[in-house]
Amino acid sequence: MDPESLKSPTAFLKNMLGKLPDEAAFLDYETWWETEGKAISASIDQAGTPWLRMFDVFGKRVDEIVYSPAYWTMLKNGYRIGAVWRAFENSSLVPSYLLGYLTAFYDTGLYCPYTVSLSTAIPLSKYGDDQVKKRFLPMMLRKDDTAWQGATWMTEAGGGSDLGAWVETTADQAGNHWVLNGEKYFASNAGAELAVVAARIRGAPPDVHGLSLFLLPRYRQDGSLNYFIRRLKDKIGTRSVPTGEVELRDSQAYLLGKAEQGVYLILETLNISRTANCIGSVALMQRVIVEAITFAQKRIAFGKPVSEHPLLRRQIEERVYQLKEAFALAWETVRLLDRVWQETPRYSESYHLFRLVAHLAKYWTAEQAVQTAKWAMEVHGGMGVLAEYGVERWLREAMILPIWEGTPHRQILDGLEAMQRKQAHELLFRHLAADAAPQALEETAAQVEALLVLTEEEREAQAETVFRRLAAFSAETLKRRLEKNSDP
Repeated sequence: MDPESLKSPTAFLKNMLGKLPDEAAFLDYETWWETEGKAISASIDQAGTPWLRMFDVFGKRVDEIVYSPAYWTMLKNGYRIGAVWRAFENSSLVPSYLLGYLTAFYDTGLYCPYTVSLSTAIPLSKYGDDQVKKRFLPMMLRKDDTAWQGATWMTEAGGGSDLGAWVETTADQAGNHWVLNGEKYFASNAGAELAVVAARIRGAPPDVHGLSLFLLPRYRQDGSLNYFIRRLKDKIGTRSVPTGEVELRDSQAYLLGKAEQGVYLILETLNISRTANCIGSVALMQRVIVEAITFAQKRIAFGKPVSEHPLLRRQIEERVYQLKEAFALAWETVRLLDRVWQETPRYSESYHLFRLVAHLAKYWTAEQAVQTAKWAMEVHGGMGVLAEYGVERWLREAMILPIWEGTPHRQILDGLEAMQRKQAHELLFRHLAADAAPQALEETAAQVEALLVLTEEEREAQAETVFRRLAAFSAETLKRRLEKNSDP
C-alpha cells in the first residue's frame, strides 16, 4: 500500500474496498475535517469535560449541557451528511459505518453520538408501534441541524456486564405509556432527545429475561423535563461526547417490542454499537500509524530519518499489516450485520454467525488499537507524552475502546456462549473455508472443539487463549479474502 494513501481515510477505504458509495460526499466530509474539523476537535479535547447548567436564571431545572458553539458545528455536520438517515434511505448500514470510519479517524469520541443515535433509530423503527414511530422516527431522520440525537442507556451503578442482576430501574404501565423510575450510571450522550433504556416491569423475573426495552423522550408531553442529569463524568478520553448520571423520576416511556423479548432487543442494540466500536478502533489505528510515520520521516537521528532505520521500518510494515487484518475483520462484521439487521427474534443462522464475528472483532480490534496507540507514542519519544502535541490523546481515546459496549471478558464469554448454544464456530469455519489456509483452519478448529468439551470452569479459564487464536485466524483469513475480492 502506498504510504500516502494511509494519510487519507477515504483513500484507505477505497484501497481496501475498491469503491465507495457516494464517494464525493465522503471526500467533502474529509475535506471539512482537514480544513475545519481537526482544529475544533483538538480544542474540544483540550478544554476537557463540558459543564452542566442545571437551572435557568429563574431557578427552573433545565439540565443543559454547555459546549462551545464550535462543538455543535462539528457534531451537526455528521448528522447532516447522513450518520443516521443514510441507513434508512439506502436500506443498508454500510454508508453509516463508512461515515463512522471517517469520523473516528479524526475524532473517535465524536463517533459515539452518531453510533448511539443509530442504535436508537433502528429499534424504534423495528419495534415501536405505529403511533410512536410516526411521532419520533422522522425527527431522527432529518437531514438538517434539527435532527434529534439518540442514546442507549443500559448500565447502572452495579456494572454493565451482568444486566440481569444490576438493572433496578422499574417500569409501570400508565395508560398509553409507561412510567420509569431508577437511574443510569453511564449515560453516554446525555442530553439526547431520545434514549432506549433497559428497565424491569414490576413482577417480571429477577434475571436478564425479565428486562424490557423502552423509548425515553427528553421531554414529557407537557414540555417539562422527562429525565434529569445528576452530573457529568470527567473521563480519560472521548471528551467529545458527554457521559452523565441520569435519574428517572416517573419518566414517560414507550415499550419497544414484546416485553418478554427485551433482552434480545437490548443485545441487538449493543451489537450495532459493538460493530461501530470495531470500525472506530481500526480508524484510530490508521490515524496513529499516520501520525507515527509522519513524525518518523521528519525526525533525524544518527544522520537519517528514523523511519529509515531498519528496526522502525520493520515495525511500521508490521503495523500496516495488522491494520489491514483488523480492518478486514471489522468490515466483515459490518457486512454480516448488514445482512441481518432487519431480523427479529427468532434469529437465523446468519445472525448467530454475525454475533460470533462481532465478539471476535470487538475483542481483537480494540486491543489492536490500544497497542498501536502505545507504539505511536513510543515512536514520538518524549514528545508523545506531552498534551500540547496531541499524541497522548490517541492513547487516551484508545483505552476506552476495550471497555465500551462490553469488556474483553464479556466478548469472550458471549462468544463462547454463541459457540456452545448455536454452534456459531461451525458456521464461522464454513464461512471462512474457501479462503483459509487449510492447516491453520484444521488446527484452529481442533483447538475450539477441545475447548468446548472441557468442564464449565476449565472452559472459561482457558477460553481467552483459544478465542485470541480464533480472532487472529479470522482476521488473517478475511484480509486474504478482502485483497482477493477488492476491485482496485
